Amino acid sequence: MNHVLIVDDEAEIRESLESILREEGYLVTTSATATEALELLRDAAYDVVLLDIWLPDRDGLEALAEIRTIDSTNVPEVVIISGHGTIEAAVRATKLGAYDFLEKPLSLDRTLIVLKNAMKARQMREDNAEFSRQLAVKGTVTGQSVPLKALRQQIKLMAPTNGRVLIYGESGTGKELIGRAMHAESLRKDRPFVELNCAAIPEDYIESELFGYRHGAVPAGTSGPQEKRGTFERADGGTLFLDEVGDMSLKTQAKVLRALDEQRFLPVGASHPIHVDVRVIAATNKDLEEEIARGNFREDLFYRLNVIPFFVPPLRDRKEDIPLLVKEFLQEFGQQYGRPHVEMTEDALAALRQYHWPGNVRELRNLVERVLILNPKTQRIERKHLPMLVYRGPGKLTESGRINPRGEEFSSLLEAREAYERDYILKKLDENHGNVSRTAESLGLERSHLYRKMKTLGVSIKE
Repeated sequence: MNHVLIVDDEAEIRESLESILREEGYLVTTSATATEALELLRDAAYDVVLLDIWLPDRDGLEALAEIRTIDSTNVPEVVIISGHGTIEAAVRATKLGAYDFLEKPLSLDRTLIVLKNAMKARQMREDNAEFSRQLAVKGTVTGQSVPLKALRQQIKLMAPTNGRVLIYGESGTGKELIGRAMHAESLRKDRPFVELNCAAIPEDYIESELFGYRHGAVPAGTSGPQEKRGTFERADGGTLFLDEVGDMSLKTQAKVLRALDEQRFLPVGASHPIHVDVRVIAATNKDLEEEIARGNFREDLFYRLNVIPFFVPPLRDRKEDIPLLVKEFLQEFGQQYGRPHVEMTEDALAALRQYHWPGNVRELRNLVERVLILNPKTQRIERKHLPMLVYRGPGKLTESGRINPRGEEFSSLLEAREAYERDYILKKLDENHGNVSRTAESLGLERSHLYRKMKTLGVSIKE
Protein backbone atom coordinates (compact mmCIF):
# COMPACT_ATOMS: atom_id res chain seq x y z
CA MET A 1 0.00 0.00 0.00
CA ASN A 2 1.35 3.44 -0.96
CA HIS A 3 2.25 5.90 1.81
CA VAL A 4 1.55 9.64 1.54
CA LEU A 5 2.84 12.40 3.83
CA ILE A 6 0.71 15.57 3.89
CA VAL A 7 2.56 18.70 5.09
CA ASP A 8 0.29 21.72 5.53
CA ASP A 9 -0.21 24.15 8.40
CA GLU A 10 -4.00 24.36 7.78
CA ALA A 11 -5.68 21.65 9.84
CA GLU A 12 -8.80 21.74 7.67
CA ILE A 13 -6.82 20.92 4.52
CA ARG A 14 -4.84 18.18 6.28
CA GLU A 15 -7.97 16.51 7.62
CA SER A 16 -9.84 16.80 4.33
CA LEU A 17 -6.99 15.35 2.27
CA GLU A 18 -6.36 12.62 4.83
CA SER A 19 -10.00 11.51 4.76
CA ILE A 20 -10.17 11.46 0.96
CA LEU A 21 -6.86 9.65 0.46
CA ARG A 22 -7.70 7.01 3.06
CA GLU A 23 -10.92 6.29 1.19
CA GLU A 24 -8.79 5.85 -1.96
CA GLY A 25 -6.72 3.20 -0.15
CA TYR A 26 -3.59 5.20 0.71
CA LEU A 27 -1.67 5.12 3.97
CA VAL A 28 -1.58 8.69 5.24
CA THR A 29 0.55 10.60 7.74
CA THR A 30 0.14 14.32 8.38
CA SER A 31 2.36 17.11 9.67
CA ALA A 32 1.86 20.82 10.30
CA THR A 33 5.53 21.88 10.06
CA ALA A 34 8.54 21.27 7.82
CA THR A 35 10.72 20.35 10.80
CA GLU A 36 8.40 17.55 11.91
CA ALA A 37 7.99 16.38 8.31
CA LEU A 38 11.75 16.10 7.79
CA GLU A 39 12.06 14.06 10.99
CA LEU A 40 9.34 11.70 9.76
CA LEU A 41 11.07 11.34 6.40
CA ARG A 42 14.36 10.39 8.06
CA ASP A 43 12.62 7.75 10.20
CA ALA A 44 10.51 6.02 7.54
CA ALA A 45 9.95 5.68 3.80
CA TYR A 46 7.15 7.57 2.06
CA ASP A 47 6.17 7.35 -1.58
CA VAL A 48 4.77 10.86 -2.11
CA VAL A 49 4.86 14.09 -0.08
CA LEU A 50 2.17 16.75 -0.58
CA LEU A 51 4.10 19.82 0.56
CA ASP A 52 2.70 23.30 1.14
CA ILE A 53 4.96 26.24 0.23
CA TRP A 54 3.89 28.46 3.12
CA LEU A 55 4.76 26.77 6.42
CA PRO A 56 5.12 28.41 9.84
CA ASP A 57 8.72 27.33 10.53
CA ARG A 58 10.36 27.53 7.09
CA ASP A 59 9.79 27.95 3.37
CA GLY A 60 8.38 24.82 1.70
CA LEU A 61 10.86 25.06 -1.18
CA GLU A 62 13.74 25.05 1.30
CA ALA A 63 12.25 21.90 2.82
CA LEU A 64 11.98 20.42 -0.69
CA ALA A 65 15.69 21.02 -1.28
CA GLU A 66 16.48 19.23 1.98
CA ILE A 67 14.20 16.31 1.12
CA ARG A 68 16.19 15.76 -2.06
CA THR A 69 19.33 15.19 0.04
CA ILE A 70 17.84 12.17 1.83
CA ASP A 71 19.34 8.77 1.02
CA SER A 72 18.46 8.20 -2.66
CA THR A 73 16.77 4.86 -1.95
CA ASN A 74 14.20 6.61 0.26
CA VAL A 75 13.59 9.91 -1.59
CA PRO A 76 9.84 10.32 -2.20
CA GLU A 77 8.21 12.17 -5.05
CA VAL A 78 7.20 15.66 -3.90
CA VAL A 79 4.09 17.50 -5.09
CA ILE A 80 4.03 21.18 -4.13
CA ILE A 81 0.68 22.71 -3.11
CA SER A 82 0.15 26.44 -2.64
CA GLY A 83 -2.58 29.04 -2.39
CA HIS A 84 -0.20 31.70 -3.73
CA GLY A 85 1.05 29.91 -6.82
CA THR A 86 3.20 31.80 -9.30
CA ILE A 87 5.00 30.70 -12.45
CA GLU A 88 8.29 31.60 -10.77
CA ALA A 89 7.54 29.38 -7.78
CA ALA A 90 6.44 26.50 -10.03
CA VAL A 91 9.64 26.75 -12.11
CA ARG A 92 11.81 26.87 -8.99
CA ALA A 93 10.00 23.87 -7.49
CA THR A 94 10.52 21.89 -10.70
CA LYS A 95 14.23 22.73 -10.74
CA LEU A 96 14.49 21.55 -7.14
CA GLY A 97 13.02 18.19 -8.15
CA ALA A 98 9.29 18.53 -7.44
CA TYR A 99 7.14 16.12 -9.43
CA ASP A 100 4.28 18.60 -9.93
CA PHE A 101 2.71 21.82 -8.64
CA LEU A 102 -0.92 22.11 -7.46
CA GLU A 103 -2.74 25.36 -6.72
CA LYS A 104 -5.27 25.86 -3.93
CA PRO A 105 -8.17 25.43 -3.75
CA LEU A 106 -7.28 21.89 -4.75
CA SER A 107 -9.24 20.11 -7.44
CA LEU A 108 -10.02 16.62 -6.11
CA ASP A 109 -9.83 14.96 -9.52
CA ARG A 110 -6.55 16.62 -10.48
CA THR A 111 -5.02 15.90 -7.06
CA LEU A 112 -5.83 12.19 -7.34
CA ILE A 113 -4.49 11.99 -10.91
CA VAL A 114 -1.24 13.75 -9.99
CA LEU A 115 -0.86 11.58 -6.90
CA LYS A 116 -1.42 8.39 -8.93
CA ASN A 117 1.15 9.44 -11.53
CA ALA A 118 3.65 10.42 -8.85
CA MET A 119 3.24 6.97 -7.27
CA LYS A 120 3.98 5.34 -10.64
CA ALA A 121 7.08 7.51 -11.09
CA ARG A 122 8.32 6.64 -7.60
CA GLN A 123 7.76 2.93 -8.20
CA MET A 124 9.56 3.06 -11.55
CA ARG A 125 12.53 4.86 -9.98
CA GLU A 126 12.62 2.35 -7.13
CA ASP A 127 12.39 -0.61 -9.53
CA ASN A 128 15.20 0.74 -11.71
CA ALA A 129 17.44 1.30 -8.69
CA GLU A 130 16.69 -2.18 -7.39
CA PHE A 131 17.35 -3.70 -10.81
CA SER A 132 20.71 -1.93 -11.07
CA ARG A 133 21.63 -3.01 -7.56
CA GLN A 134 20.75 -6.62 -8.28
CA LEU A 135 22.77 -6.56 -11.49
CA ALA A 136 25.76 -5.49 -9.38
CA VAL A 137 25.11 -8.33 -6.95
CA LYS A 138 25.51 -11.00 -9.65
CA GLY A 139 28.82 -12.78 -9.49
CA THR A 140 29.55 -11.78 -5.89
CA VAL A 141 29.51 -15.38 -4.64
CA THR A 142 33.29 -15.46 -4.84
CA GLY A 143 35.28 -18.68 -5.06
CA GLN A 144 36.44 -21.48 -7.34
CA SER A 145 36.48 -24.30 -4.79
CA VAL A 146 34.39 -27.40 -5.40
CA PRO A 147 31.82 -26.46 -2.68
CA LEU A 148 31.37 -22.97 -4.16
CA LYS A 149 31.03 -24.24 -7.72
CA ALA A 150 28.37 -26.69 -6.52
CA LEU A 151 26.60 -23.90 -4.64
CA ARG A 152 26.55 -21.64 -7.71
CA GLN A 153 25.18 -24.49 -9.80
CA GLN A 154 22.43 -25.04 -7.23
CA ILE A 155 21.58 -21.31 -7.31
CA LYS A 156 21.37 -21.34 -11.09
CA LEU A 157 19.08 -24.38 -11.01
CA MET A 158 16.75 -23.33 -8.19
CA ALA A 159 16.63 -19.52 -8.47
CA PRO A 160 14.07 -19.37 -11.35
CA THR A 161 11.53 -21.36 -9.31
CA ASN A 162 9.18 -19.99 -6.64
CA GLY A 163 10.16 -22.64 -4.12
CA ARG A 164 10.94 -21.39 -0.64
CA VAL A 165 14.60 -21.65 0.36
CA LEU A 166 16.22 -22.31 3.73
CA ILE A 167 19.92 -21.46 3.89
CA TYR A 168 22.03 -23.13 6.57
CA GLY A 169 25.47 -21.93 7.56
CA GLU A 170 27.66 -20.69 10.39
CA SER A 171 27.75 -16.99 11.23
CA GLY A 172 29.82 -15.02 8.76
CA THR A 173 29.63 -17.50 5.86
CA GLY A 174 27.64 -15.16 3.60
CA LYS A 175 24.07 -16.49 3.81
CA GLU A 176 22.59 -13.11 2.89
CA LEU A 177 24.85 -13.01 -0.16
CA ILE A 178 23.44 -16.36 -1.29
CA GLY A 179 19.91 -15.00 -0.77
CA ARG A 180 20.69 -11.95 -2.90
CA ALA A 181 22.25 -14.09 -5.61
CA MET A 182 19.13 -16.27 -5.63
CA HIS A 183 16.96 -13.19 -6.10
CA ALA A 184 19.21 -11.76 -8.83
CA GLU A 185 18.91 -15.01 -10.81
CA SER A 186 15.16 -15.37 -10.24
CA LEU A 187 12.15 -14.31 -12.30
CA ARG A 188 11.53 -11.70 -9.58
CA LYS A 189 14.85 -9.92 -10.10
CA ASP A 190 13.14 -6.70 -11.25
CA ARG A 191 11.12 -6.53 -8.05
CA PRO A 192 12.22 -5.66 -4.47
CA PHE A 193 14.58 -7.71 -2.31
CA VAL A 194 13.62 -6.95 1.29
CA GLU A 195 15.57 -8.30 4.24
CA LEU A 196 14.82 -8.59 7.95
CA ASN A 197 17.20 -9.84 10.64
CA CYS A 198 14.90 -11.66 13.06
CA ALA A 199 17.57 -11.73 15.77
CA ALA A 200 18.06 -7.96 15.69
CA ILE A 201 14.42 -6.95 16.27
CA PRO A 202 13.01 -6.98 19.81
CA GLU A 203 10.07 -9.34 20.30
CA ASP A 204 7.69 -6.42 20.95
CA TYR A 205 8.39 -4.91 17.53
CA ILE A 206 8.96 -7.83 15.15
CA GLU A 207 5.28 -8.30 14.32
CA SER A 208 4.95 -4.67 13.22
CA GLU A 209 8.20 -5.00 11.23
CA LEU A 210 6.86 -8.05 9.41
CA PHE A 211 3.25 -6.99 8.86
CA GLY A 212 3.18 -3.23 9.47
CA TYR A 213 0.54 -1.29 11.35
CA ARG A 214 -2.28 1.07 10.58
CA HIS A 215 -3.46 4.41 11.92
CA GLY A 216 -4.08 4.25 15.66
CA ALA A 217 -2.06 1.09 16.22
CA VAL A 218 1.43 2.55 16.60
CA PRO A 219 3.51 0.21 18.84
CA ALA A 220 4.10 1.55 22.35
CA GLY A 221 7.31 3.52 22.66
CA THR A 222 7.53 4.13 18.90
CA SER A 223 8.12 7.67 17.68
CA GLY A 224 7.64 7.82 13.94
CA PRO A 225 5.00 7.50 11.25
CA GLN A 226 1.38 6.93 12.16
CA GLU A 227 1.21 4.03 9.69
CA LYS A 228 3.84 1.67 8.36
CA ARG A 229 4.21 -0.98 5.67
CA GLY A 230 5.77 -4.21 6.90
CA THR A 231 8.44 -6.22 5.13
CA PHE A 232 5.88 -8.66 3.69
CA GLU A 233 4.05 -5.78 2.03
CA ARG A 234 7.19 -4.05 0.80
CA ALA A 235 8.42 -7.33 -0.73
CA ASP A 236 5.19 -7.86 -2.70
CA GLY A 237 6.10 -9.32 -6.08
CA GLY A 238 9.69 -9.87 -4.99
CA THR A 239 11.71 -11.70 -2.35
CA LEU A 240 11.62 -11.49 1.45
CA PHE A 241 14.86 -12.60 3.14
CA LEU A 242 14.37 -13.62 6.78
CA ASP A 243 17.81 -13.84 8.36
CA GLU A 244 18.35 -15.83 11.58
CA VAL A 245 14.80 -17.17 11.38
CA GLY A 246 15.62 -19.60 14.21
CA ASP A 247 15.57 -16.67 16.66
CA MET A 248 11.93 -15.89 15.96
CA SER A 249 9.52 -16.46 18.86
CA LEU A 250 6.86 -19.19 18.68
CA LYS A 251 4.12 -16.55 18.66
CA THR A 252 5.63 -14.80 15.64
CA GLN A 253 6.33 -18.13 13.95
CA ALA A 254 2.60 -18.93 14.06
CA LYS A 255 1.75 -15.67 12.28
CA VAL A 256 4.46 -16.13 9.68
CA LEU A 257 3.20 -19.67 9.04
CA ARG A 258 -0.29 -18.36 8.37
CA ALA A 259 1.01 -15.62 6.08
CA LEU A 260 2.98 -18.19 4.08
CA ASP A 261 0.00 -20.54 3.79
CA GLU A 262 -2.52 -17.89 2.77
CA GLN A 263 -0.22 -15.32 1.11
CA ARG A 264 -2.12 -12.70 3.04
CA PHE A 265 -1.89 -11.10 6.48
CA LEU A 266 -3.56 -8.53 8.70
CA PRO A 267 -1.45 -5.48 9.64
CA VAL A 268 -1.65 -4.49 13.30
CA GLY A 269 -4.75 -2.38 13.76
CA ALA A 270 -6.16 -3.11 10.28
CA SER A 271 -9.64 -4.46 9.58
CA HIS A 272 -8.96 -5.95 6.15
CA PRO A 273 -6.17 -8.38 5.16
CA ILE A 274 -3.56 -7.60 2.53
CA HIS A 275 -2.83 -10.13 -0.23
CA VAL A 276 0.77 -10.43 -1.38
CA ASP A 277 2.88 -12.50 -3.74
CA VAL A 278 6.17 -13.03 -1.93
CA ARG A 279 8.93 -15.62 -2.23
CA VAL A 280 10.49 -16.24 1.17
CA ILE A 281 14.18 -17.10 1.57
CA ALA A 282 15.12 -17.83 5.17
CA ALA A 283 18.54 -18.34 6.75
CA THR A 284 19.77 -19.73 10.05
CA ASN A 285 22.97 -20.64 11.87
CA LYS A 286 21.07 -23.07 14.10
CA ASP A 287 20.15 -26.73 13.71
CA LEU A 288 16.39 -26.24 13.34
CA GLU A 289 15.60 -29.93 13.73
CA GLU A 290 17.34 -29.77 17.10
CA GLU A 291 15.40 -26.59 17.93
CA ILE A 292 12.17 -28.43 17.03
CA ALA A 293 13.07 -31.24 19.45
CA ARG A 294 13.63 -28.62 22.16
CA GLY A 295 10.27 -27.00 21.46
CA ASN A 296 11.82 -23.75 20.21
CA PHE A 297 10.77 -23.98 16.56
CA ARG A 298 7.53 -25.06 14.91
CA GLU A 299 7.81 -28.24 12.88
CA ASP A 300 5.10 -27.12 10.43
CA LEU A 301 6.93 -23.84 9.74
CA PHE A 302 10.17 -25.76 9.23
CA TYR A 303 8.58 -27.86 6.49
CA ARG A 304 7.11 -24.74 4.83
CA LEU A 305 10.53 -23.07 4.72
CA ASN A 306 12.71 -26.09 4.01
CA VAL A 307 11.45 -26.73 0.46
CA ILE A 308 14.89 -26.10 -1.04
CA PRO A 309 17.72 -26.43 1.51
CA PHE A 310 21.08 -24.74 0.88
CA PHE A 311 24.23 -25.39 2.88
CA VAL A 312 26.90 -22.68 2.83
CA PRO A 313 30.30 -24.20 3.67
CA PRO A 314 32.51 -22.57 6.32
CA LEU A 315 35.67 -20.87 5.09
CA ARG A 316 37.89 -23.56 6.65
CA ASP A 317 36.36 -26.06 4.18
CA ARG A 318 37.21 -23.96 1.13
CA LYS A 319 40.53 -22.33 1.92
CA GLU A 320 41.51 -22.35 -1.76
CA ASP A 321 39.01 -19.46 -2.14
CA ILE A 322 40.94 -17.24 0.29
CA PRO A 323 43.22 -15.59 -2.35
CA LEU A 324 40.17 -14.63 -4.48
CA LEU A 325 38.32 -13.28 -1.45
CA VAL A 326 41.37 -11.31 -0.32
CA LYS A 327 41.74 -9.81 -3.80
CA GLU A 328 38.08 -8.79 -3.77
CA PHE A 329 38.35 -7.22 -0.30
CA LEU A 330 41.59 -5.42 -1.16
CA GLN A 331 39.89 -3.89 -4.19
CA GLU A 332 36.85 -2.89 -2.13
CA PHE A 333 38.75 -1.28 0.73
CA GLY A 334 41.55 -0.04 -1.51
CA GLN A 335 39.00 2.07 -3.40
CA GLN A 336 37.39 3.15 -0.15
CA TYR A 337 40.67 4.31 1.42
CA GLY A 338 42.26 5.68 -1.76
CA ARG A 339 44.75 2.83 -2.25
CA PRO A 340 43.53 0.88 -5.29
CA HIS A 341 46.76 -1.02 -6.01
CA VAL A 342 47.45 -2.76 -2.68
CA GLU A 343 48.48 -6.42 -3.00
CA MET A 344 49.15 -9.29 -0.61
CA THR A 345 52.26 -11.46 -0.86
CA GLU A 346 52.12 -15.22 -1.32
CA ASP A 347 53.75 -15.69 2.08
CA ALA A 348 50.94 -13.69 3.72
CA LEU A 349 48.28 -15.62 1.79
CA ALA A 350 49.89 -18.87 2.93
CA ALA A 351 49.53 -17.70 6.54
CA LEU A 352 45.86 -16.91 5.95
CA ARG A 353 45.28 -20.39 4.51
CA GLN A 354 46.76 -21.94 7.67
CA TYR A 355 44.32 -20.16 9.98
CA HIS A 356 41.06 -21.88 10.98
CA TRP A 357 38.70 -18.84 10.49
CA PRO A 358 36.08 -19.37 13.21
CA GLY A 359 34.43 -16.12 12.04
CA ASN A 360 34.40 -17.26 8.40
CA VAL A 361 34.32 -14.81 5.48
CA ARG A 362 33.20 -11.92 7.69
CA GLU A 363 36.32 -12.36 9.84
CA LEU A 364 38.54 -12.40 6.75
CA ARG A 365 36.91 -9.25 5.41
CA ASN A 366 37.36 -7.46 8.74
CA LEU A 367 41.01 -8.57 8.89
CA VAL A 368 41.76 -7.18 5.42
CA GLU A 369 40.20 -3.84 6.34
CA ARG A 370 42.09 -3.71 9.63
CA VAL A 371 45.44 -4.42 7.96
CA LEU A 372 44.87 -1.67 5.39
CA ILE A 373 43.91 0.86 8.07
CA LEU A 374 46.87 0.05 10.33
CA ASN A 375 49.40 0.11 7.47
CA PRO A 376 48.44 3.21 5.47
CA LYS A 377 51.75 3.49 3.54
CA THR A 378 52.12 -0.18 2.67
CA GLN A 379 51.37 -1.27 -0.89
CA ARG A 380 52.39 -4.91 -0.35
CA ILE A 381 50.81 -6.65 2.61
CA GLU A 382 53.35 -9.12 3.98
CA ARG A 383 53.12 -11.85 6.58
CA LYS A 384 54.52 -9.53 9.24
CA HIS A 385 51.62 -7.11 8.71
CA LEU A 386 49.05 -9.73 9.74
CA PRO A 387 47.75 -10.02 13.31
CA MET A 388 49.77 -12.39 15.45
CA LEU A 389 46.93 -14.93 15.59
CA VAL A 390 47.48 -15.48 11.87
CA TYR A 391 51.16 -14.52 11.67
CA ARG A 392 52.35 -17.15 14.12
CA GLY A 393 51.21 -20.07 11.97
CA PRO A 394 48.64 -22.85 12.29
CA GLY A 395 49.12 -23.79 15.94
CA LYS A 396 46.87 -26.41 17.49
CA LEU A 397 43.12 -26.29 16.87
CA THR A 398 41.13 -26.29 20.09
CA GLU A 399 37.57 -27.50 20.60
CA SER A 400 36.34 -23.91 20.37
CA GLY A 401 37.78 -23.60 16.87
CA ARG A 402 40.53 -21.18 17.90
CA ILE A 403 44.28 -21.48 17.64
CA ASN A 404 46.41 -22.53 20.59
CA PRO A 405 49.89 -20.97 20.10
CA ARG A 406 52.99 -23.11 20.39
CA GLY A 407 56.43 -21.54 20.78
CA GLU A 408 58.10 -24.07 18.46
CA GLU A 409 56.17 -22.59 15.50
CA PHE A 410 58.61 -19.65 15.46
CA SER A 411 62.12 -20.11 14.12
CA SER A 412 63.64 -18.25 17.09
CA LEU A 413 62.82 -16.68 20.42
CA LEU A 414 63.39 -13.25 18.86
CA GLU A 415 60.80 -13.93 16.15
CA ALA A 416 58.26 -15.10 18.73
CA ARG A 417 58.86 -12.04 20.93
CA GLU A 418 58.60 -9.62 17.99
CA ALA A 419 55.38 -11.28 16.83
CA TYR A 420 53.86 -10.92 20.29
CA GLU A 421 55.03 -7.30 20.67
CA ARG A 422 53.68 -6.36 17.27
CA ASP A 423 50.26 -7.86 17.91
CA TYR A 424 50.06 -6.28 21.36
CA ILE A 425 50.97 -2.84 19.99
CA LEU A 426 48.36 -3.22 17.23
CA LYS A 427 45.78 -4.18 19.84
CA LYS A 428 46.57 -1.08 21.90
CA LEU A 429 46.51 1.12 18.79
CA ASP A 430 43.06 -0.27 18.04
CA GLU A 431 41.89 0.52 21.57
CA ASN A 432 43.21 4.09 21.26
CA HIS A 433 41.80 4.62 17.75
CA GLY A 434 45.24 4.91 16.19
CA ASN A 435 46.44 7.68 18.51
CA VAL A 436 50.17 7.03 19.05
CA SER A 437 50.52 9.37 22.03
CA ARG A 438 47.73 7.72 24.01
CA THR A 439 48.99 4.27 22.98
CA ALA A 440 52.50 5.10 24.24
CA GLU A 441 51.03 6.28 27.53
CA SER A 442 48.98 3.08 27.94
CA LEU A 443 52.11 0.98 27.22
CA GLY A 444 54.26 2.97 29.66
CA LEU A 445 56.64 4.06 26.87
CA GLU A 446 57.98 7.37 25.63
CA ARG A 447 56.31 8.41 22.38
CA SER A 448 59.65 8.43 20.54
CA HIS A 449 60.48 4.95 21.91
CA LEU A 450 57.15 3.60 20.63
CA TYR A 451 57.77 5.13 17.20
CA ARG A 452 61.17 3.40 16.98
CA LYS A 453 59.69 0.07 18.06
CA MET A 454 56.84 0.40 15.55
CA LYS A 455 59.35 1.07 12.78
CA THR A 456 61.40 -1.96 13.80
CA LEU A 457 58.33 -4.21 13.86
CA GLY A 458 56.94 -2.89 10.57
CA VAL A 459 53.94 -1.12 12.11
CA SER A 460 52.92 2.15 10.44
CA ILE A 461 49.95 4.26 11.37
CA LYS A 462 48.65 7.78 10.83
CA GLU A 463 47.70 9.74 13.91
